Amino acid sequence: MKKEDSTEHLILDAAKEIFQSKGMDGARMQEIADKAGINKAMLHYYYRSKQLLFEAVFKNVFSLLAPQLNSILNDDSSVETKVTNFTADYTAFMMKHPYLPNFIINELNRNEDFILKLQEQTGFPNLEKFKVQVATEINSGTLKPIDPDQLFVNILALNIFPFLGKPLIKALTKKDDASYAAFITSRKTEVATFIINSIKM
Repeated sequence: MKKEDSTEHLILDAAKEIFQSKGMDGARMQEIADKAGINKAMLHYYYRSKQLLFEAVFKNVFSLLAPQLNSILNDDSSVETKVTNFTADYTAFMMKHPYLPNFIINELNRNEDFILKLQEQTGFPNLEKFKVQVATEINSGTLKPIDPDQLFVNILALNIFPFLGKPLIKALTKKDDASYAAFITSRKTEVATFIINSIKM
């Protein structure tokens, strides 16, 4: 790895950690420079503003997940298989990166226009094939009538909320960290089964 690539990698890793813990507004360029082990002038050489650095970090974080979800939505498997794979893959991914849902949603709410830049990225999830497939399986009698957008949001909500609402769910269900981890693992299949049973004829 060239020195420039190595330095940029250090900056992005440091910025990711700071942005995840403090958000865009709470992060300071000096703190990111210190975390990366460089001076502030060097940081500004690579990223002349906090906004540009944040966008680089956010795109990197989003790019970890989006192509994976897009691939599932656009393969040739049945809707049932898509629901199963989406739930299993998303849950496994978020167990490795539990900070991502809060980070992404908080920042998209803070700057709604940023989603327009993300939509330009290669691999941004495209629902068109999924929608056509849902309509086809409804017409063939495989699925109950359901709006494809509603179905997709149901899938997202059931998969995302346990990561967004972890403290609340732990308190309501009286789970410690170990039992909550087991609970999340079980949702790889529980969510898919629940959704499939609700939509299959």
